[in-house]
Amino acid sequence: MKDLSGRTALLTGASGGIGAKIAEALADAGANVVLSGRREDALADAAARVTERGAKAAVVPADLSDFDAIDPLVEAAEAALGPVDILVNNAGIELTAPFAEFTRDELTSLIDVNVTSPMLLIKRVLPGMVERGTGSIVNIASAAGHFPPAYAAHYAASKAALVALTKSLRAEYDDSPITFSVVSPGFVAGDGMYQRIVDSGVKSPKMMGTTSTEKVAAAVVRAIRNDSVEIVITGSPARPLVALGALAPKTHERLVDRLGMHSAFGQAARIRGRLR
Repeated sequence: MKDLSGRTALLTGASGGIGAKIAEALADAGANVVLSGRREDALADAAARVTERGAKAAVVPADLSDFDAIDPLVEAAEAALGPVDILVNNAGIELTAPFAEFTRDELTSLIDVNVTSPMLLIKRVLPGMVERGTGSIVNIASAAGHFPPAYAAHYAASKAALVALTKSLRAEYDDSPITFSVVSPGFVAGDGMYQRIVDSGVKSPKMMGTTSTEKVAAAVVRAIRNDSVEIVITGSPARPLVALGALAPKTHERLVDRLGMHSAFGQAARIRGRLR
């Protein structure tokens, strides 16, 4: 079991509700945390909760849609709290609309933030981890990577890409001390992008169940400690469907539809004026 005490963690997407809870969980496990995101006031609040737990905190605002921000982010993180031992790629965006109606910029910008920036961050911190002989990387994906909903095709594709990226890197670095894990939350109640969808008037599919920001944060720490491949955090009806998707894809497809995944994202697209 890996010890997080005294380790430096770089957490992106730290200004959101899930990110703030991950920061707290890392601090509770003994890690010092560099918090990055776009909302400086929220980052400051999250940093205060880290220091209340006896850990060190540093705030480094960054917009990960700008690839030129990657190197300065890591450099500032290391200058503040030392070499990055843990990277948690939590930043991400979602958009809902019929696929043919997405603009080119919408398609590319989502992939930039959800896939390319995590890749660039991993590429930036990995050599140092290998040289020091220690390091953990956790990608926050989404259950949408396993249950691809209609009207969010490129979002689901970006999350499936993070799952595949994590597993490929595990294979490539199998003989090294560096660990790679992915945490895939389902509908997160209380805060985060799914809660914002519900707050806009969308009825969350009851059969898919919900999870919480606290459970997602705990899964991140558990993944680091136990070198987990993937932890799927959803309501209990959904988890067996992950296996079913590989064994019986057509049955899986029908069940996902019946559970209401497609209708939920369709409602979101309609409320946002992207679906008539």
